[in-house]
Amino acid sequence: MDDASALTSTLDIGRLEIAALDASVHRAAAALLERQRPDGHWVFELEADATIPAEYILLRAYLGEPDVPELERRIGVYLRRIQGAHGGWPLYHDGAFDVSATVKAYFALKMIGDDAVAPHMTRARQALLAHGGAEACNVFTRFLLALFGVIPWRVVPRIPVEIMHLPRWFPIHLSKISYWARTVIVPLLVLRTLKPRARNARGVRIDELFVRPPDQMRGIARAGHQKEPWATGFFALDAVLHRVEGLFPGPSRRSAIAKAKAFVDERLNGEDGLGAIFPAMANAVMMYDALGYPPDDPNRATARASVEKLLVVKDHEAYCQPCLSPVWDTALAAHALLEAAGEACEAGARRGLQWLKPLQVLDVKGDWAERRPDTRPGGWAFQYRNDHYPDTDDTAVVVMAMDRVHHLAGQEGVPEAAAYDEAIARGREWVEGLQSHNGGWGAFDADNSYHYLNNIPFADHGALLDPPTVDVAARCVGMLAQLGMSAEAPRMKAALAYLQREQEADGSWFGRWGVNYVYGTWSALCALNAAGLPPDAPTVSRGADWLIAIQNPDGGWGEGCDSYRLDYKGYKPAPSASSQTAWALLGLMAAGRTDHAAVARGIAWLTANQTEDGVWPEDAYTGGGFPRVFYLRYHGYSKIFPLWALARYRNLRRGNSGRVAFGM
Repeated sequence: MDDASALTSTLDIGRLEIAALDASVHRAAAALLERQRPDGHWVFELEADATIPAEYILLRAYLGEPDVPELERRIGVYLRRIQGAHGGWPLYHDGAFDVSATVKAYFALKMIGDDAVAPHMTRARQALLAHGGAEACNVFTRFLLALFGVIPWRVVPRIPVEIMHLPRWFPIHLSKISYWARTVIVPLLVLRTLKPRARNARGVRIDELFVRPPDQMRGIARAGHQKEPWATGFFALDAVLHRVEGLFPGPSRRSAIAKAKAFVDERLNGEDGLGAIFPAMANAVMMYDALGYPPDDPNRATARASVEKLLVVKDHEAYCQPCLSPVWDTALAAHALLEAAGEACEAGARRGLQWLKPLQVLDVKGDWAERRPDTRPGGWAFQYRNDHYPDTDDTAVVVMAMDRVHHLAGQEGVPEAAAYDEAIARGREWVEGLQSHNGGWGAFDADNSYHYLNNIPFADHGALLDPPTVDVAARCVGMLAQLGMSAEAPRMKAALAYLQREQEADGSWFGRWGVNYVYGTWSALCALNAAGLPPDAPTVSRGADWLIAIQNPDGGWGEGCDSYRLDYKGYKPAPSASSQTAWALLGLMAAGRTDHAAVARGIAWLTANQTEDGVWPEDAYTGGGFPRVFYLRYHGYSKIFPLWALARYRNLRRGNSGRVAFGM
């Protein structure tokens, strides 16, 4: 074959490849557009583990609410379906046995009428007893069991409601913990002080789950992350507080309870709920109940209604979500559709951004203002409304999507080019104001790095704080770079130095809000590219090399939730997942490796595993809630990220520069 024929053959193969990519992109984009709501937004199911639906059942039992047999039946179907082969309930799909999830799921199933001698209940009980019994459960589960009178309050960490009176400079203060911990703890302070008892009209008990009688339980053991000398000091303080529990002055206690209630009242957030997360919502309802407010009290009724909005009720089963993710889903979907391009895709993205624009929080100085009082509001929250708690991650992603439409409209010469100017400017201003002193960004607060607090007995989950993380910082860097900030600007230099310091020895980056090093590495590589670091920069090439090294033989990428374990010793192979494959591909393309064989294999895996209706099957939990404690399955990830990766690959292959031009 002569040179001209070889060139013609290569071009033909290239055209065929692009045509096949176009077909995959078209099917995926059509599937995503079909799921857009009439008002322009997207919201996909957000699934956690058995604990949230179980706690929903137990909340109804606690309040003594009327029976709902059909809803209980469907939740029961769901709980039985996700029971693990090991007999208990895991924290994620195909995960290891978890004591607390198993205790709650068993309790809920028994509450709705499952017989303790039924095979699935017997397997769960035997597995639980083999793992030390219900006495090995975590702090949050102990609170629940104490509210039902299953265990004594003396084995629940003491958190005096009087901490509401402490000044901000005190080492233990609400402003020093994360937003999610803050909203969960404040109503718990009231419950821990008043020690109310669940109505439990059915009289269900679970004493059979304990190795020893529940009243012989001891205090909670130290968690693996808790270190000396802090742990000894805080556990000693807890022992002292137990002994002096009844000595706090009555007026001070009543005043502290009033402050706690006022905190909840102010942040009730309508029917989107306290903090817009289930645990805080449920605790708020129980707090109002414990304080004697009847079901028709406006605040209590509003708090209770917020919980119902989290239910997913299907034909044969039902479950309760931990929260809703419409802003995140809509912003990500807009990016994927803008990448896919075409009239229908761009119109869908624009409608999504039009829905997002009025959700920008411009008039509420939330809890973040404790640290940044001079910063103007301007962020977006994760949920429909959560005005006190917008986050930098959502804000950066929304702003980047709006900026893309801004430039697209400018090229088209339409008035929409200026429609997002003010929103972009205010979002940027707020994100800049939330930068931490180490150059990074946390999700909801600046400089929330009081790591000693993770040693208090209550913090056995190790997720009390919201310190800067690579994935969130990368999103903020990507936004600032996309908006034109120079790599030499002081703010950007500090941020890039943070990202480079946080790179692991193997070249990867930790992912706080997505599983895990694949997510963190994708995020960091996108940011570094946007900031102008070339592909041959050592930090970029090492990150890309790590992604290539961990590619699965089938061409995809996967990583398990066990990568968050405290004794992590490096990447452990896991089955390929569509969202993680897409992240790896997006990261490699940002690192200038579009033409690498690993990228071609990854694209082939995505096209081969796409279903006829345009989506990708994915049971894996690839979202992070709290490492080692709480994981998330974003049902939208497998519909958004593969489309994004395929479209970007197609665009780069048929473009001229070969460089990713956006911040993510």
